[in-house]
Amino acid sequence: MKLWGRIKRLSLLGLIQFGWLFITHPLLILPTLGATKRTFELCNELFGNNHHKSNKANAFRHALWNILLCQKTLKRTKNNEKSVTFTKEVTSLYEKATKNENLDEAMDLHNNEIGRQLFLIYFNRKEPEIVQILQNLNRKAQKVEKIDDIRNHANLLVFISE
Repeated sequence: MKLWGRIKRLSLLGLIQFGWLFITHPLLILPTLGATKRTFELCNELFGNNHHKSNKANAFRHALWNILLCQKTLKRTKNNEKSVTFTKEVTSLYEKATKNENLDEAMDLHNNEIGRQLFLIYFNRKEPEIVQILQNLNRKAQKVEKIDDIRNHANLLVFISE
């Protein structure tokens, strides 16, 4: 799905909340859009359209999105924690605004968090290294069937379907 298609899926309240977030952080609009676009480019190259399902490719995409958001906003914030905080706001708001099923939302929020944790460890690594680190982690991703299962995999990516 194209970025514009995802934006059109947001609720009116979600659009207003995003508007407010970016009004209060105007210098982070372009880095956010750039990171989001780059995430989709990389995932399309690696997985085709397969990353739009609730699978390992999707888990990879969510973690990558958070890492790239943190990296790109770091150029403006000049502070790892500020980048992580902003990224958490953006990605959590997006997950709430898109109205996914509860398990899908929990999976996405979990994989987003894994991405932010990885950013704090590997913030100075280049994109190819980040992709390799995530691919290695993705091989260990765990399938979950209910929200409680996610809590048992605190340091691993999770997915719902093959």
